[in-house]
Amino acid sequence: MDVSYRQPGVVLTDRWFSVPLDHDAPGGERIEVFARECVAAGREGAGLPWLVYLQGGPGFGANRFSGKQAWLGRALRDHRVLLLDQRGTGSSTPANRQTLPLRGGPREQADYLAHFRADSIVRDCEAIRPEVTGGAPWTVLGQSFGGFCATHYLSAAPEGLRAALITGGLPTLDGHADDVYRAAYPRMERKSLAHYARYPMDAERARRVAEHLAEHEPVLPGGYRLTVEAFQSLGILLGTGDGSHRLHYLLEDAFVRTPAGHTLSDAFQEAVLGILSYAAAPLYALLHEACYAQGGRPTAWSAERVRADFPRFDAGKSLADGAPLLFTGEAVQRWMFDSDPALRPLRETADLLAQRTDWAPLYDPARLAANEVPVAAAVYHDDLFVDTGHSLRTARAVRGLRTWVTDEYEHDGLRVSGPLVLDRLLGLVHGEL
Repeated sequence: MDVSYRQPGVVLTDRWFSVPLDHDAPGGERIEVFARECVAAGREGAGLPWLVYLQGGPGFGANRFSGKQAWLGRALRDHRVLLLDQRGTGSSTPANRQTLPLRGGPREQADYLAHFRADSIVRDCEAIRPEVTGGAPWTVLGQSFGGFCATHYLSAAPEGLRAALITGGLPTLDGHADDVYRAAYPRMERKSLAHYARYPMDAERARRVAEHLAEHEPVLPGGYRLTVEAFQSLGILLGTGDGSHRLHYLLEDAFVRTPAGHTLSDAFQEAVLGILSYAAAPLYALLHEACYAQGGRPTAWSAERVRADFPRFDAGKSLADGAPLLFTGEAVQRWMFDSDPALRPLRETADLLAQRTDWAPLYDPARLAANEVPVAAAVYHDDLFVDTGHSLRTARAVRGLRTWVTDEYEHDGLRVSGPLVLDRLLGLVHGEL
């Protein structure tokens, strides 16, 4: 049953929808998808057009706002908003180490998770749209992986769209995961060196932490094994607007003096665990490379394989040579399923997904070339998470797509800019800019 309640300036309604697990077998198993309807207070009865929000990830539920935070206030000026928890996330039917054993063993789990990519998410949207809008098309706002979903939407069901707004999420249309990571590691290196240029003292601090980890390899609260490679993956912070500062403050308090000598502080370990653990979003680790998979090739732990082509990321060599320790980010690697207790039970499932070759194509270049849906995309210059060159090539392949390329924001521009990024995109699709 739908439940309505209020926050400052907003009326919210929690809604649940039943959708097929496999849309090609509509009479088979069904799962639940949750969405939160938002409308500005006092406009509950207004005939507003709908905007559906698709979160980044994969594997994260929609934002849990308090009132008109971030971009939501701007959206509610003109729209009724649906914050969708994509299948397997948030309050939708969960998929994690606790629930996946209900499916059976690793093979059954992998077969189940094969239905959790962008193509199934878009078909969920089309299944619930008639109930939500009465059949009218809606605007989709896709952040990061949500932009991948929006691009698939334009390929598969453009008749369901009034407009598409994409922020930091124009994917490569035909690139393999290997191509994605060959482009990603040089960006990670640039971000690492830019961090050290801003905070020169952090080069020695990071080296000291890495040396300690190489010798001791501590186990964090809850059982997370903090290896040097895990420490390097804190570079995921460098893809956000304030991430370099957060990394700096994390490193400056890494050690504490004890009767037994200096060791990693409890505060540092707790903060690191909060950043690195996938307990709250295991689908991100399980399906991250699968969101690029198509064309009959396995992903085969692409990020880990490609990393070997970039020896400067070898921490042991950096420590031996006195070179700066490079951070990584936006890269899921097999060792994570050994380090993270939330992922360990899913290691065989992840291996099976990495070996899979029967992924369906995600994008239709011919249909995108003939696109008639108004589309605008914010492309963040040197985005850590999505390659700018890949995004701009895709932008040229989608008829009528208008881009806003900016270095004012990092990948989290939609969240941190208040109304500004969304306002710019709406202006572009409405022809006001």
